[in-house]
Amino acid sequence: MASSADQLFVSDENYILVDICANLVNKKFNRDLESVIQRAKDAGVKKMIVLGTSLHSTKEALRLTRMHPGTVYCTAGIHPHDAKSWGDDDEALEVLRSVASNPECVAIGECGLDFSKDFSSPECQIQVLEKQVALACELNKPLVLRERAAFDAMVDMLARSQLPGHVVLHCFAGSSDQAAAYLARGCYLGVGGQLWKEPTVLQSVPPERILLESDSPFLWPNTRALPSEWRTALQPRAVRLLERYCSFQRNEPCCLPAVLELTAAVLGIGAQDLALRTTYTALSIFGLD
Repeated sequence: MASSADQLFVSDENYILVDICANLVNKKFNRDLESVIQRAKDAGVKKMIVLGTSLHSTKEALRLTRMHPGTVYCTAGIHPHDAKSWGDDDEALEVLRSVASNPECVAIGECGLDFSKDFSSPECQIQVLEKQVALACELNKPLVLRERAAFDAMVDMLARSQLPGHVVLHCFAGSSDQAAAYLARGCYLGVGGQLWKEPTVLQSVPPERILLESDSPFLWPNTRALPSEWRTALQPRAVRLLERYCSFQRNEPCCLPAVLELTAAVLGIGAQDLALRTTYTALSIFGLD
């Protein structure tokens, strides 16, 4: 149950939002997870998807869905940083298949290519990604991808692979040309707190190909870095939620109304219009009930 103080921050915009990436099994939420989830719901974030990034977090994410049925969903995947943990016997594949066979698990991922760090070799990342793409096709589940400093390799993989019906680029942080290339291949782009870095990239993206995400506890929306004409689009309660509960140290899913309003301002459309479009897209892609 939310406290009386939290109730003051219930969004008066009546948004209905879906957070396609809330890392709620992160240890930063151990102390007050129930309050975090309730705050998100009060802010209009009615459904949250917890991304699996390792075998452990994948299983924990599934466990969390059982505690919050109809609100929390999960994915099953191995992050590219952890690709080296896959092993030679494909035991990891069987764990992912087992979790992903549950209806609460709505996608395969977070998987992909991240050449910005050297935690796993590019060759290992590509091999592990290909196995997860094949699993998504086998189970007919959407694919949630991460790409950092690996655009050419990712586009090559997309071009030569059989893909599931829906592919989402989680926390897209590329250029306008890269966005166009992904859109041309039928991908959807996840938008979150990274918006402040290159907001104009979004202006060429159709609203129906955008999904909203907090990536909490990461990617705090640094609204101070945005031009004032976009910052003024933030409604008072979205600002208060952001200032009271979200920070660089720990972002929360309740930041999503602010992400929505900023994204709508960049696109030049109404926030409620964008809320309806992104929520419809998320419900359709992930089969959320």
